[in-house]
Amino acid sequence: MPGGRSIQLARVFGIRIGVDPSWFVVLFLFIWWLSDSFPGSDGQSFTLATAAALLFFTSVVLHELGHAVVAMRSGIGIAGIDLWLFGGLARMKSDTRTPGQEFAVAAAGPAVTLAIAAGCFGLGALLYGADAVVDGMVFDSDVAGAALLGWLTIINMVLLVFNLIPAYPLDGGRIARAFAWWRSGDRERATRIVARMGRAFGWMLIGLGLFVLLNGDAISGIWLVAVGFMLGQAAKGAEMQTRISEHLGDLTVRDVMDPEPVTLVAHTKLDRALDEFFLRYRWPWFPVVDATGRFLGLVSRQKVEEVPEALRRGSSVDQVMLLDETKSLRVGVDEPIEALLGSEALQQIGAVMAVDADGVLRGVVTMDRVRRALRPAPAAGPPAS
Repeated sequence: MPGGRSIQLARVFGIRIGVDPSWFVVLFLFIWWLSDSFPGSDGQSFTLATAAALLFFTSVVLHELGHAVVAMRSGIGIAGIDLWLFGGLARMKSDTRTPGQEFAVAAAGPAVTLAIAAGCFGLGALLYGADAVVDGMVFDSDVAGAALLGWLTIINMVLLVFNLIPAYPLDGGRIARAFAWWRSGDRERATRIVARMGRAFGWMLIGLGLFVLLNGDAISGIWLVAVGFMLGQAAKGAEMQTRISEHLGDLTVRDVMDPEPVTLVAHTKLDRALDEFFLRYRWPWFPVVDATGRFLGLVSRQKVEEVPEALRRGSSVDQVMLLDETKSLRVGVDEPIEALLGSEALQQIGAVMAVDADGVLRGVVTMDRVRRALRPAPAAGPPAS
């Protein structure tokens, strides 16, 4: 799955849309592959290929937005949506809480994809006729618009069918988990069942990829092997995360945070910040708050020291701090601790700021505190004699 900081493209419904650097590789491959398939001159074919690739990934974003919007309506936070080498991913801050929520969130993406495919076919049929759109599905149309809408129809149908395969973490696997969870009443057991199905499907794809590779189609073979490996690892990771969630129980961020963090007020002068905070505590950064205690962002020692010594007395922390504009550096104090498992801030700087509903900083959660919460409880010793 995507790792590190993605490049932000936009915000939709307050959800950050980003792209992992690996996405540019698959975008290039899509355009290269489609350039020889669309009708017209080289220039026209390239233009159609570029439009088709970009519209396809727009479809993927809409698919993930379907998941994200339903999750948000269910009270589940969304860390963002990222496009990457193998498609798109809506990163939820916590798992679903009921089988009904799981089904609704999982089914929302395929429902959007089905609507896109139907919309593309309907628009193409209205403008060019149904036969022209069907021809466009197999690159057999000389009409540019019909070729484009036909391809978007068929590629979204392929995406729909692939996603509905009952192999976790595909949408079909999540729908299967919802039913298994509903029947058994045990989320961990349901996840274990569909995760095994996901790993089995991953091995099937790897086997198919090796067969294709040995028969001379190197690109398709390598792609199938990579997708199979990714699905297998994702299924294993999802099963592990569910076990962790079950282990954590009802613990919240408030239970693991340091409730007395050292902070810098935004108007603190840089010379004082350096002498009384950075040189004293030897920490690389501090959270910055306003006069009422609301969290604003982080200030690092490096940024302070970049300001010439002669100017530090007249400059303040708010002039060099990193603003938390996307709210990626914070988490709600009453959120379940599993919301920390996908935190970008926790991965990048080793900590995340715990705030209340008003944005007031109430504590700091470090990676060390999360690790301690994840450790199994020590076994009880023998009874005293």
